Amino acid sequence: MTSVNIIIGSQMGSAEYVGEQLAEQLISQGIATEVHDQPNFFEINQENTTWLLCTSTYGAGDYPENLLAFVEDINQVNDLKGLKFSVIGLGDTSYDTYNLAGRNLEQLLLSKGASCVAERLELNILDEQLPEDTALAWLPSWIEKIRA
Repeated sequence: MTSVNIIIGSQMGSAEYVGEQLAEQLISQGIATEVHDQPNFFEINQENTTWLLCTSTYGAGDYPENLLAFVEDINQVNDLKGLKFSVIGLGDTSYDTYNLAGRNLEQLLLSKGASCVAERLELNILDEQLPEDTALAWLPSWIEKIRA
């Protein structure tokens, strides 16, 4: 079984809370999981792991501040062919830049040769259901995909 690295991009704390809830669930199922709320690209394992990137969108479609250096480091790397990942984006559908950070992050990783193991989950903070509840309901199907 692969390990999971949850990489958080959060400006106001919502994505961080979702990531922490997912980590608790993964750990309770015996899956080695590490949360990175101040991610450093060069310190996060890329082999025998799956990255689960959980990010909000800030401002006019921007990455949260804590993710800026991480994204810049990815931009400097040429080849991420061995990396498996998935993205969870949190956003507000009242903005035309809804989930743009998550979408851009996914495209960036794909452009570097990384493999997306599941369709991006987009969470609308305007939904009645709590974002973490939607993510937790999605998690079992994601676990099946990373175990395959």
